[in-house]
Amino acid sequence: MPVAISFPGKDANGVTVSNPFAEQLAFFKNKLNLPTDRYDDILKSAHDRAFIVAGAADADLLNDLNGAIVRAIKDGRGLEAFRKEFKDIVLKHGWTGWAGEGSTAGQAWRTRVIYQTNMATSYAAGRWKQLTDPKLLAERPYWKYVHADGVMHPRPLHVSWDGLVLPHDHPFWQTHFPPNGWGCHCTVVAVSAKEYAKAQAEGRAEPPPGWDQISEKTGAPVGIDQGWAYAPGANTERSFKDLIDAKLINLDAPVGAAMYAVLAPVLKAERNAAYGEFLAEVLADPVKRGRTSIVGAIERSTLQWLAEQVGVAPASAEIAVQDGLLIGKKAQRHQLAGDALTPDEWANLPTQLDKPEQVLFDTRTGKLLYIVESLDDRVGKLAVEFDFKQKRALGELNMIVSGFKVPAEAVEADIKGGFLKVVK
Repeated sequence: MPVAISFPGKDANGVTVSNPFAEQLAFFKNKLNLPTDRYDDILKSAHDRAFIVAGAADADLLNDLNGAIVRAIKDGRGLEAFRKEFKDIVLKHGWTGWAGEGSTAGQAWRTRVIYQTNMATSYAAGRWKQLTDPKLLAERPYWKYVHADGVMHPRPLHVSWDGLVLPHDHPFWQTHFPPNGWGCHCTVVAVSAKEYAKAQAEGRAEPPPGWDQISEKTGAPVGIDQGWAYAPGANTERSFKDLIDAKLINLDAPVGAAMYAVLAPVLKAERNAAYGEFLAEVLADPVKRGRTSIVGAIERSTLQWLAEQVGVAPASAEIAVQDGLLIGKKAQRHQLAGDALTPDEWANLPTQLDKPEQVLFDTRTGKLLYIVESLDDRVGKLAVEFDFKQKRALGELNMIVSGFKVPAEAVEADIKGGFLKVVK
């Protein structure tokens, strides 16, 4: 029995609106709200896991904007209805400084971009889910690119792809599955082997020469806008840890900290598993090779304290550990001193960093010190010291530089002596 497929229409503003269907709604509802500063904080397939609105960093604001898009998808609401709801949400949260604010034309542009982008990509992701259904693939294993008729300013390359028929697993679809840019209304339909044979006879069964040539301006294949060279819905299983590792080190610290805080609950299992593999590999191969693992992030409240109390600002928010910390000279010194962390305590480190007892600033070294509970209450506290960078450099991370056991009274003495300042 053929699989039911939904097709889009257009509202009075010429914006693509799909007949709501389960796959589209499920895709969007499975996204997590991520605070961002710029529209390119995350790009391409990262949008399969995350909902963003550039400049929206407040959790409640993002939640309301997300709800407005959900209602637009679920109830088939058009752009004007979304614009009204957007205006109410902005007033409710006192959101200022967003791109487009301050003019009727700017607000119209911004709401159209938010609405169209989310409606089009969620529709495309729902289509991907439908088109890759094994039952449909058994009947129609080929896909045809369809350029939307009636577009006021059609892109010549998109027009040239119209009618192109390729196997569903052709690499073309990984980058050219529409939409392929802002306002793109192109789509894909499933076709049979008979239509593929017809396309072969007509010379429409191979991508045009240079289809995968990368534009220096956009970093995407020629004809595709920056950030759009991906197939919406094809990467819904992507690990959130991959997203964090790829973006956290490149985001401004407050945005990265907020992003990590949002992802922490769902990221915990993935992060701990990856760190466990890292730890096992290092202990099995105790040679410094520069291997690193991200184990946490500086909280926004700590970032604010650093800025206000000591006038320093970490460039990014990640907290990382490198293999040399576990097997280097400093680790050996702690072993000789008898205050080294045990393998179990190292293994528990990411969980401990999520909920430190104290966060301290060492006035002597300019480093942060996290005080956490030891697994053995007879040996005092565990201190984790890390150094943060204030300028972003390629490959440079905020790195844990020491981990050791310390008597609670020694920490209190250093606080009273002014050597350690209490951050929280």
